[in-house]
Amino acid sequence: MKQHPYWLKKRLDFNEGFLKTKAILKRFGVNTVCESSRCPNSVECFSKNFATFLILGTRCTRSCRYCSVRSGIPQPPDIEEPRKVSDSVVEMGLKYAVITSVTRDDLPDGGSSQFVKVVEAIRMKAPHIKIELLVPDFAGKLEEAQKTAQSRPEVFGHNLETVQRLFTYLRPKADYRRSLELLKSVKDKNSALITKSGIMLGLGEKEEEVVETMGDLREGGCDLLTLGQYLRPSADNVPVVEYVPPDEFKKYREMGMSMGFKHVSSGPFVRSSYFAEESYNELMEVSYGKCRVAAAC
Repeated sequence: MKQHPYWLKKRLDFNEGFLKTKAILKRFGVNTVCESSRCPNSVECFSKNFATFLILGTRCTRSCRYCSVRSGIPQPPDIEEPRKVSDSVVEMGLKYAVITSVTRDDLPDGGSSQFVKVVEAIRMKAPHIKIELLVPDFAGKLEEAQKTAQSRPEVFGHNLETVQRLFTYLRPKADYRRSLELLKSVKDKNSALITKSGIMLGLGEKEEEVVETMGDLREGGCDLLTLGQYLRPSADNVPVVEYVPPDEFKKYREMGMSMGFKHVSSGPFVRSSYFAEESYNELMEVSYGKCRVAAAC
């Protein structure tokens, strides 16, 4: 296994905020992608009273080669989950909530109705809270993506994760063009909806392929982009091919902004929901003429 370079060293701070966040999540019995995916930012985010909620269980019906979320036969959706998540959001004092899920190919609607119920539960208890959804591809059922988007989150996200050449190998049950079409379809239906996607680097992609992927996303009207370093979560996952240096991430950010993305977060530790609230707020500032490009590293 490759040794992590110096720029991938992160100080862990198990402070009072971390313990409080863990206690709330445990008390309400909710799951987070922070823990299920072994995210390197989980301690930092928990310490700042932030977490990304994982709905529809912790078992995924797919088995992507880069992901540590366990695959298998999932349990039926928890009817109490919308309440549990909304209670947690309120208890944590969040102003911005990010909701994602495992992929549920076993469900006729792919889990879209559970996303809607969670959004409705949060809106009912705390209408001031901004909501970002990070959805699966719903097995190509665009009507389910539309249903989820119509719950009116502030941000609607779906990650490509990698370039087209590596897609079939890394995501054998997914489809590159299908994912692009999902994002484009919700944007075509509601041009005001902010759409978002993310790409991992260090999996063997070439620069021209990253640029091509960014261009494909822009063609579909994608507004926000995240680029981060792939870090192997376990020995069962594909190894890191390359550690991309910070200067390369900076270059990609500048390329993305020149292509017309409204905000690009690009750095070794960047993940879809890492500083998601800050990215959204900066986008709002740009929309009101206070242009600022952030380097999230």
